[in-house]
Amino acid sequence: MTKILTVTFNPALDLATSVDRVVPNLKLRCAPETAEAGGGGVNVARAVTQLGGAAQAWVALGGPNGAALGDLLDGLGLDWVRIEAPGSTRHSFSVTDQASKDQYRFVLTGPTWTGSQLDAVLDRIAAETPPDTLVVFSGSMPPGSEPGFLPRAITHLAPRRTVIDTSGPHLEHQARGDAPAPYILRMDSHEAQALSGLPLESRADSAAFAETLRQRGAGEIIIIARGADGSVMAEPGGLWHVTAANEGVVSAIGAGDSFVGGFVMGLAAGQPPQEALRMGAAAASAAVLSEGTQLCLPQDYTRLLPLTELSRL
Repeated sequence: MTKILTVTFNPALDLATSVDRVVPNLKLRCAPETAEAGGGGVNVARAVTQLGGAAQAWVALGGPNGAALGDLLDGLGLDWVRIEAPGSTRHSFSVTDQASKDQYRFVLTGPTWTGSQLDAVLDRIAAETPPDTLVVFSGSMPPGSEPGFLPRAITHLAPRRTVIDTSGPHLEHQARGDAPAPYILRMDSHEAQALSGLPLESRADSAAFAETLRQRGAGEIIIIARGADGSVMAEPGGLWHVTAANEGVVSAIGAGDSFVGGFVMGLAAGQPPQEALRMGAAAASAAVLSEGTQLCLPQDYTRLLPLTELSRL
């Protein structure tokens, strides 16, 4: 079985609460808060573990927030490895307006890294993991990391295969197709629209842009999520679409990370990319049926997997 390793350079201690109504310029008396371990790589490892697979999460922690987040990771039963962060782990927090049911989400920045500190982590991964490891970079990259960091990581970690699901300048840089390419590059429809400058109204439109990115060298396999319309994939064997198998949405939190978890779990088990795409879609569909940050529950995943439909475009 291929090892799955996720890297979270900028995790967060996620706090959530609610108030009767959000109004400006007043003290708002909040309900008791809850605390969760946040970060794309953490969520991907959680999704794999919840679905019965094996993943190891490498998580950068620092200060009292980092200690609290580490306790939460222990409580989740994750196989995780601490990376020493150059400063205190950040908070993020969300407040739900009970009257409107709107959620207000506030995400802080986190500590700033230097290039040498980031490279030291890559050195450690290369030294401590097998060469066939799948390395997942999911979520935001930390302050101080230049957009060229992920291509550098791809080269540094080769022959390990890298999976990238990020946003902002790092995604824009990767989409240019400057060598080297990750094994998987995933994005959502809004990100793909921004990169292409096109509305990408149909799945065929999204698939065509994914193939443009693949031909450009942005990734060996390109995946674009289309929400309730499922996902499209461009890979050397062709263009594919998978349905979402949604039965409604309770919470969309963690759906993208659950997709990545299901997808890499399929790859690690030796499945071809097309079957891994179905597994990712089922995991994402399971995630939206769960409340809050529960991600994909195994009973929902098992029921939904046969309902995903794969078609060639």
